[in-house]
Amino acid sequence: MSRSADAGESRSRDARQPAMDQERAVETATRPRRRRGEARAGLILDATETLLAERSAGDISLADIAAAAGVPLPSVYHFFPNRNAAFVALALRFNEEIYRRSIEVLTDPEPRTWQELLDAKHRRAADFQNGRPAALRLFLGAGVSVAVRNADFTGNARIALSRARMFEAYFHMPAIPDLVAHLEIAAAAMDGIWALSYGRHGHITEPYRREATAATVAYLRRFLPEILPRRPLDPAMLARIAVSPDEVSGLAVPAAP
Repeated sequence: MSRSADAGESRSRDARQPAMDQERAVETATRPRRRRGEARAGLILDATETLLAERSAGDISLADIAAAAGVPLPSVYHFFPNRNAAFVALALRFNEEIYRRSIEVLTDPEPRTWQELLDAKHRRAADFQNGRPAALRLFLGAGVSVAVRNADFTGNARIALSRARMFEAYFHMPAIPDLVAHLEIAAAAMDGIWALSYGRHGHITEPYRREATAATVAYLRRFLPEILPRRPLDPAMLARIAVSPDEVSGLAVPAAP
């Protein structure tokens, strides 16, 4: 390459350098703003949860949320155009917490049967929701919006897919068509009984929790053998239990027999 060409390339780099420096500066400045925005949104959702634990969704306004969060009302509007948008965001946050607990490995003790596995998982899920009154109201209360209900359905579908993989990690599983869909239906049956308990008692009582688990076990016995041989826990099998929300797309409820 000639010296004139080298000089031309150098001048070109020099000309591009200010623009590159500006892009890096913008990116560097944007990251703190993004983190501050995420922190502000989290603060608003914390306030929304606190309010929902104390009163019904219909009695909460964006102004109430702003006051509880200690932020100006326009800040709430920046993230959530209406109160239902805040409720949906809170439902999604609950979904993630519930999902993370649903995929925790049971090791002390390990379940000996699939029925024991479900019982342990259902007990932990009920304990979580009973400890978060806003989650009870959002998912089990009357007057739940369509958007919140759809968020709940999406969360259940994700749990069902992971639950099928958890069964495969703990037990030698036969081929069962539509197992994920059957697990999703079983979860819907459980939710219905939990909603009945919430409507009558304001929380998920242990007797209703047991009845809900019994109903799901009875339904799943249509498809699962009563006894599934245990298998040693394999780190590779355990690692595949977790799924992303994108992986639940395309799951279909089986046709009625």
